[in-house]
Amino acid sequence: MFFSFLLAALLVLGPAAKGHPGAPRPAAGAPRGSVDPCKIYGTVYLETDPNRRSGCFAIVYVEPDQAFADLLVFKEANKLFADKAGLWAEAPNRDFADYALFVTPTRGLADFTIHYTTVRSFAGCRTN
Repeated sequence: MFFSFLLAALLVLGPAAKGHPGAPRPAAGAPRGSVDPCKIYGTVYLETDPNRRSGCFAIVYVEPDQAFADLLVFKEANKLFADKAGLWAEAPNRDFADYALFVTPTRGLADFTIHYTTVRSFAGCRTN
């Protein structure tokens, strides 16, 4: 009797174990671990609706000053040229974007900060 109870308990609690195929997973848009802004390039959709924040890859803050930004971004007109870190082409909607990023008005809530630059060669991650 005891062993059948133990087996039933393991079957019920088994899918909740880490790494099990039936275990619940985070949402598809949510990153696992910290976000590396140096790996974000291509087509990007900037979401501003707080109700859709959970479906975004990361949370960004648009820094008004270049000195404090984690990533300098240059807006490319053609998505084929957005092939390095900091080179972003705007997507018309989130379905056509490689990354959907939520823009927050609060710097403390952001995963990383960006600043838009007008010079293409300045785009990229800041070196520390």
